[in-house]
Amino acid sequence: MNNKQRTATIKEKKYPYFTWVDIQDPSDEEANELVTAKGLSPILVKDSLQAGHLPKLEPIEEGYFMILRACTQEVDKPTSIIDFSNKIAFFVFKDRLITIHRAEYAFLDSAPPHIKHVDALVLHIVDNMVDSFQEPVENLSNKIDDMENHIFTKKGSNLTLEQLYFLKSKARIGKKLIGLIQTVINELAVGKGHKSRLQDIKDSLTAHHLLYDEAVEDTNGLLDSYLSVTAQKSNDVMKVLTIFSAFFLPLTFIAGIYGMNFDVMPELRRQNGYFYTLGVMVLICLIVFLWFKRKRFF
Repeated sequence: MNNKQRTATIKEKKYPYFTWVDIQDPSDEEANELVTAKGLSPILVKDSLQAGHLPKLEPIEEGYFMILRACTQEVDKPTSIIDFSNKIAFFVFKDRLITIHRAEYAFLDSAPPHIKHVDALVLHIVDNMVDSFQEPVENLSNKIDDMENHIFTKKGSNLTLEQLYFLKSKARIGKKLIGLIQTVINELAVGKGHKSRLQDIKDSLTAHHLLYDEAVEDTNGLLDSYLSVTAQKSNDVMKVLTIFSAFFLPLTFIAGIYGMNFDVMPELRRQNGYFYTLGVMVLICLIVFLWFKRKRFF
């Protein structure tokens, strides 16, 4: 749909002491109208509509502006935070809250009806955004365990280096994103009665960061294991080829000599020369076999 034809979904909810206006997927024209009607900074409204904007916290007159990202989708081949998450922009004032976002969030419709302070609503939304990272990191850990099992079994031949790379990319992006959110939340100031809820959110972020950090380490180890197993398989193939070469090289040498078309070759005139030559070949193979076994090559 063309940007000019798109119509934003605007929901306004009045609480006893403040008003919440939620705006989903506004067009550029609607964003400009929002700047005029709500008295918002055009630069910050533009930031709130920018798809790849990173989390941040910025003080504004009589409040603050904040951008956070929630994990709303899982793709097989993530290359950036846009593939992994979507954002919500918050304009927070004492008597009103304005949220702007592109994607649809189910938890925005489940806000408790009896909220008395704008900080409580902000923390409710933030808490749900942080929780959105829990299931993806658990799925990531399960995939890592499955791939580790595949690598050390015959099923490992189905894996590719590309799959491991994107698994590592997902862990790396998740860790980076959680770290950025942590920085913003650590700077967030709320009323005295809401500090306990804020601390719970910080604890959840710390737990998620540890899980993603562990996932990054596991994917690095997984990649090293895959390369090691692949190299071992290549070495095994080369070992087999080397053993065959050691057996057939002297035999080929003998066959090459007696395949030359010279008239004066005494062995060619012997009645049992063929059998003598075969016997020498068998003896050579036996000597090579005993030597390999003594050196424990097999």
